[in-house]
Amino acid sequence: MLLAIDIGNTRLKWAQYRDLRPGATPVAHGAVFLEQVETLAEGDWAGLETPSQVLGCCVAGDAIRHRVEEQLELWDHLAPSWVVPSSSEAGVTNGYDHPMRLGSDRWVAVIGARHHLLARGNATQPLLVVMAGTAVTVDAVDDHGNFLGGLILPGHGIMLRALEGGTAGLRVPTGEVVDFPTNTSDALTSGGTYAITGAIERMHRHLTERCGRTPLTLVTGGAGWKVAPWLAVEHELVESLIFDGLLVIASERERMRAIGK
Repeated sequence: MLLAIDIGNTRLKWAQYRDLRPGATPVAHGAVFLEQVETLAEGDWAGLETPSQVLGCCVAGDAIRHRVEEQLELWDHLAPSWVVPSSSEAGVTNGYDHPMRLGSDRWVAVIGARHHLLARGNATQPLLVVMAGTAVTVDAVDDHGNFLGGLILPGHGIMLRALEGGTAGLRVPTGEVVDFPTNTSDALTSGGTYAITGAIERMHRHLTERCGRTPLTLVTGGAGWKVAPWLAVEHELVESLIFDGLLVIASERERMRAIGK
């Protein structure tokens, strides 16, 4: 029984699995805003079957992680494991200049995406992994499973708050995405959307030129559904990409323990 935890910049998401197979259906799952993590032990987690292991990734900082670990004391025999990016894991090689400085959520999502590719029998197709949330990341994996690097840019909310803080008169309601905006609301919403999709399409072009083959593009994250309709390259929405990555890592670590490595 695995309890998988994804601590993002805004929310903590969790899922519990009996099966370590990526794509498995969780027996329970949920999400809370980071301000509410102290409610987990007496709330969402109180009725769960006791997990045998806890594996998570955290990008919200040590303070939040420690608060979550206090909630995990509900099961006093458990010591949670937190994913730290390394030079390679689960068939993916990390090409970051300093591998441990790569965001753990990006690393886990890339591993989950690579599994999706292998499960389809397309081991030699490159990958573009997009996570759209508070921030947006666009990561490239070549046709041999080498993580090449990626982009980080602000999500919609950060863009709008930056404009509101730095420009007078832009506190307006959210608008629509249109080709030729004729009001400020539509101009802001369209500008943010096209900035994000433009970055994705640029990286898609770079990766296609690098590998000589069109990448499989997977989009995940809480705001993925907002970005996807305006993306001009073929893509798929995969809601559980980070959890799939955690399942891959847990399964691979279990296998290595079983053979004594």
